[in-house]
Amino acid sequence: FTVPEGKRLIAQGIAARPDVKKALRHGKILLKGGTTVSAICEVLGGRPLRISGRITPKGTKSSKQMEEAWHCVMIERGSLRDIDGEVEQAVSSLRKGDIVILGANAFDQYGNAALMIGRALGGGPGRALCGMMSEVSKVIIAVGIEKIVPGNLNDVIKSVGRREVDLAVGMAVGLMPICGEIYTEIEAIKTLAKVHPQIIGRGGIQGAEGATTLTIDGGEREVLKIFQLVKSLKGIGESGVKE
Repeated sequence: FTVPEGKRLIAQGIAARPDVKKALRHGKILLKGGTTVSAICEVLGGRPLRISGRITPKGTKSSKQMEEAWHCVMIERGSLRDIDGEVEQAVSSLRKGDIVILGANAFDQYGNAALMIGRALGGGPGRALCGMMSEVSKVIIAVGIEKIVPGNLNDVIKSVGRREVDLAVGMAVGLMPICGEIYTEIEAIKTLAKVHPQIIGRGGIQGAEGATTLTIDGGEREVLKIFQLVKSLKGIGESGVKE
């Protein structure tokens, strides 16, 4: 599957989790916008999100302000509402059993993850990140396996500072560590079927750059369930409100 297809696969897995289903019915789910989280919002709430910072062929970029497009969303008992102007207050309202879902720009094999920050204090959502991780125990970091980095990410974070960058393709960024349960396409597949997935290749050409090739072992019915889902996602585009 390609990178956009992988994000949609993660969204399907998130939606099938028992804890997410329970929070949808009885509690709150806070979504911090990103392309993967936007795909999740489409599945859970029927609408894409505004993408803030992004990495493009031109480098690291910020987004245009689009007042009508939501970036951070609270889903409360199945209903969506925009919390862009009140992220900190929304975080303070979280209670036991509620869930925070956010993305990441990088993660490593040790379970560490980080977000790139291109503005002082990370803007409103950035200032609220510490609260997102301290108010509730269930923080899900939805991240595609193309974003795994070699080595220990904690060592990388120590050597990166936005104010110390002299030259940048796009905007200079720093790294903010985030804590939670890392949830990739592999976890999504395991959520959706009783199978054993194994990555056997990465990358590709002609639009499949960053793609993942894997094998899946298991019972015929369970393997076919995943195979048909992946086929149904073929050619799907990136999620997110277009500028």
